[in-house]
Amino acid sequence: MLNKIICGAESISVIVGKCVAWLTLVMMLLTCLIVVLRYGLGIGSIALQESVLYMHAMVFMLGAAYTFKDDEHVRVDVFYRGFSPRKKAWVNIVGGLLFLLPFCGYTAYMSIDYVAASWRVLETSQEPGGLPFIYLLKTLIPAMMLMLIIQGVADILKNVGVLLNKHQAEAH
Repeated sequence: MLNKIICGAESISVIVGKCVAWLTLVMMLLTCLIVVLRYGLGIGSIALQESVLYMHAMVFMLGAAYTFKDDEHVRVDVFYRGFSPRKKAWVNIVGGLLFLLPFCGYTAYMSIDYVAASWRVLETSQEPGGLPFIYLLKTLIPAMMLMLIIQGVADILKNVGVLLNKHQAEAH
């Protein structure tokens, strides 16, 4: 049962992470197009420039849970790297329960009014010729927090499994 929950949560992170990873290629191609248009042909486009910013936000915010899943996030591991798997599991559980989940829950909660206000007016770019989807961009904030909560719970459960397997191995 525990493995099904973990696999289900992690599959969400993997699917979303792999999808948004392709945006990095699109961003690179679009940036090249912007440079050629602007400096080669003298044509500027605020909408194209903003679309690169939107994609960058999507890659960062929607890819965070995938990065966390693969343990590729930033960690100050001066001590952690030398810990046994059991100690690492404890650090991950305590860190998830005391820091990750409360931070994500609080940030998601605090972003709701901010995002709702943007949706109420269908907020658009302040730049002339900019994209009319600021409300969608702001929606990435609670989406990121929700995905990190799901992945954080999966990580905590995975680490609980490490501790339980250790106890089961000692009992036999």
